[in-house]
Amino acid sequence: MLIPSTVEDAVALQSALAPSVVRTAPPGFAPRTATGLDVAYAAGSELVAAAVVTVGIATGEVLESATAIGEATFPYVPGLFAFRELPTLLTALDRLRTTPDLLVADGHGLAHPRRFGLACHLGVETGLPAIGVAKTPMADYEAPRPARGSTTPLWDGGDEVGAALRTQPNVKPIFVSIGHRIDLATACTLVLALATRFRLPETTRQADHLSRRTLRAQQAH
Repeated sequence: MLIPSTVEDAVALQSALAPSVVRTAPPGFAPRTATGLDVAYAAGSELVAAAVVTVGIATGEVLESATAIGEATFPYVPGLFAFRELPTLLTALDRLRTTPDLLVADGHGLAHPRRFGLACHLGVETGLPAIGVAKTPMADYEAPRPARGSTTPLWDGGDEVGAALRTQPNVKPIFVSIGHRIDLATACTLVLALATRFRLPETTRQADHLSRRTLRAQQAH
């Protein structure tokens, strides 16, 4: 993928690509697996470790995983994290034997100032259905009811850009948004199915653990 040389070019590229996002699921969409993606950063250097982990949606069982080591060459700018993470994530994705049914990014999709967060970029770049699942919001919301499965809208500038989703009773919500080729209701249903025991979906948990292990192993060499 093309990495812009300046922040201004990166912002312009996001704005140009945002209309490519498809906000509906393919006909008959019924994914059996979901692939989580995450990146671990080395302190004091540009070294990154990317991990992708495919799990069964019904079981939470890990079916396949892959990793890649790279460098985050683009500067650390809020709203532009995709340009730091995508190249290494795409390398890891290419190492999977089976094409994912669904991508679950550790970050935002439409819930982004230019409606083109990491999940959107991943989806448009790969052509795969994608969901953004973030731990912190980039939009306004009211707290959902305490019960598991409760949601409230995420609002940005009058636009509904995602949902605050309570995955466990009385636990802080997570923030779900469309990445590509999916609708918000389906995205929330799938994230809830992936988060049966913990606040975060199993895809995110497994990819986070693997990226950290991979980074530690690389640094030990």
